[in-house]
Amino acid sequence: MKFNLIDRENWDRNQYFEYYLNQKCTFSISANIDITTLLEHLRNKGIKLYPSFIYMVSKTVNSHPEFRTCFNDEGVLGYWDQMIPSYTIFHDDNKTFSSIWTEFSNEFCVFYKNYQEDIKQYADVKGLFTKENEPKNSFPISSIPWVSFTGFNLNINNDGDFLLPIITGGKCFNLEDRTLLPISLQVHHAVCDGYHASTFLDELQHLSNNCHKWLT
Repeated sequence: MKFNLIDRENWDRNQYFEYYLNQKCTFSISANIDITTLLEHLRNKGIKLYPSFIYMVSKTVNSHPEFRTCFNDEGVLGYWDQMIPSYTIFHDDNKTFSSIWTEFSNEFCVFYKNYQEDIKQYADVKGLFTKENEPKNSFPISSIPWVSFTGFNLNINNDGDFLLPIITGGKCFNLEDRTLLPISLQVHHAVCDGYHASTFLDELQHLSNNCHKWLT
């Protein structure tokens, strides 16, 4: 996967990037996504919510270079052509989790097939990182399905230069006649502002509302 270098001298965001990078400034925002229509379609098709959530998040991340911007191994700033999800799976027997990754495709049916194959192979394998050779163009997704949080913040030191988004889902809950899914998005202010975070959440809601277009 191609890593596109950013010409910082001619980059219109460079002033903001340098300021917030030096400040090591990250921020998180939480919102509830209405998944009422999505759940109905998933039930009819016998598809679980978690892989659909991973797909929607990955599709949104891949729609904007701000969410694909990071430093490469040489410390040079750029952005990947495409990102793939690295996500957590829970082991109910010993209450631990593992992080695995799945090749992404814009076609949900292709991604879902890849996801099912990975789950079949790694669901019962214990350890923190159980699927080897995780590509460099991966980003983290996790789930806390036991609590409907109103805010969540994951603190990463790493010298303040981890620029990729961190997305966490919570426990669904009902409000009147709707089902809502708490979502937390954490980003580095050097590459993302409130506008980008708002766009991310808006596009997740759009994908949920229009799931009939991609759930094929």
